[in-house]
Amino acid sequence: MAAPLNAPLPPGGADIDVSAPVNILLVDDQPARLLSYRAILEPLGERLVEATSGTEALQRLMDEEFALILLDVNMPGMDGFETASVIHQHPRFERTPIIFVTAVNVTDMDRLRGYKLGAVDYVMVPIIPEILRGKVLVLAELFRKRRELQLANRALHAAQARELESLNDSLRRANAELAARNSELHKEIGERTLAEERLRETDRRKDEFLATLAHELRNPLAPMLNALNIRRLRDPGTEDPLQVLMERQMALLVRLIDDLLDVARITRGKLVLRREATTLEDVLRSAIETATPLIERGRHSLRLQMPPEAVPLNADPARLSQVFANLLNNAAKYSDPGSEIVLSARCAGNDSVEIQVRDHGIGLSAEQQQRVFELFAQADNAIERAHGGLGIGLTLVRRLVEMHGGEVGVHSDGLGHGSAFRVRLPRQSALAAAQPAAPSTEEVRAVPRGRGHRALVVDDNRDAADTLAMMLELMGLDVRRLYEPHSVEAEFADFAPDVVFLDVGMPGRNGYDVASGLRAMPAGADVLLVAVTGWGQPQDRQRTHDAGFDDHLVKPAEFEAIRGICLRIASAAGDAPA
Repeated sequence: MAAPLNAPLPPGGADIDVSAPVNILLVDDQPARLLSYRAILEPLGERLVEATSGTEALQRLMDEEFALILLDVNMPGMDGFETASVIHQHPRFERTPIIFVTAVNVTDMDRLRGYKLGAVDYVMVPIIPEILRGKVLVLAELFRKRRELQLANRALHAAQARELESLNDSLRRANAELAARNSELHKEIGERTLAEERLRETDRRKDEFLATLAHELRNPLAPMLNALNIRRLRDPGTEDPLQVLMERQMALLVRLIDDLLDVARITRGKLVLRREATTLEDVLRSAIETATPLIERGRHSLRLQMPPEAVPLNADPARLSQVFANLLNNAAKYSDPGSEIVLSARCAGNDSVEIQVRDHGIGLSAEQQQRVFELFAQADNAIERAHGGLGIGLTLVRRLVEMHGGEVGVHSDGLGHGSAFRVRLPRQSALAAAQPAAPSTEEVRAVPRGRGHRALVVDDNRDAADTLAMMLELMGLDVRRLYEPHSVEAEFADFAPDVVFLDVGMPGRNGYDVASGLRAMPAGADVLLVAVTGWGQPQDRQRTHDAGFDDHLVKPAEFEAIRGICLRIASAAGDAPA
């Protein structure tokens, strides 16, 4: 048997397989070169056969079988390329490998021609013995392996029955291994399913945490905003820059919390649109009012381009207003002071309307345009930090637009060239019927006339209770406060308030139970009950409505909302507001 292909040469340069040397044909018209080939290759122990022309080489090939041919390219008469062409046209020799020998540099085209004629390699003159010997050694071993394979094939027929039985044994073992692997796969699938469930549970808990975090952040904000309102009530005639700054930053913080809550609600599928008949003009007017402070602070000019006719929509006007307010705020934040912002709308066919917010700000790169609507993606972290934001405003825009059956996109010519955000929405005729409107929370019970204006504030957060009570006192109400919910009925019976501001999430006894207890009292049917809570979704408002509350204030409650309640009490009693 021949030695393995990677076996080292035995000492003295003996042949790898001394029992079966292979034939190697050396073709060159120069005797000196033939002599050098022999000197280089004889240590391999193979049988070397010489030919001095292409014609003689063909004759040698007809007489014997050769493992490879070492062929000079430049020979008189029939050169190496022509000889190779004739050799490989014969079926017996079409697979015989050829190594071309050349003393001149060949072009790439010549190399390509040689390879097409069956050349497996080139060597250059002067020949490096180790290189030529290595190439010939590999081809000789390949020939020897082919010969061994032929012998093995003949032996295979003799041992067919034995091999077949061996194959059957292997198949049985493979089937057993496959069954074991299938069992492992089922186990892995079960583990993966469990891991996916855990991931979903983790994601759900994350969303719940975000919602709870936003809710809990509202509790300390309530007394802070109340304190600012108290300052304004005590000195209504002056415009304190510090007061304005604190109110602006408080509004920004509340907006961030609202965005965080909205993202959590959308992710959990808890945000429900409250559709109603409205118009695009009303939606955009509300959005402009919301974005005006930021636009004015940046000294931007806002140019409107609207269709001549009203565009009817069946949508949630508050949520759509939030969409365009976010886009306008975004344009104001990322534009140089004093630049123009364009808000335009046009009807696109009979069933949709396209609204565009275009600015001349920092613009977006191609990569940023691909990910600007992703959650927590920010166009530029440094700028975002300078202006404030969590990178969720545009995510809200996209999801709210999609919930309305529309689509949103962005285009920018690159950094420094501004951006254009386009929103396409279905018009009323293309939308399904409006969803049933949620029960109104604006209906209030009439306060009996002829009584004083008294307010009872119940909140376990002392700061929130105290600051709200101070605000109400400055508005002219007589106020009592409670910091725990268990004695509310007794205080209510003793004080006989016209309005009760009741925190919903109190420990030990929640506001829903307290409201139920108050409504059951003789004087409880007519009192104005106001829920004060950090939750403001439609289902939260529905729950307070069902519990007997007349109003629902989301912490931190806006001054005008509290003032409006006081005005209604005064109006019901026939008095002028305080």
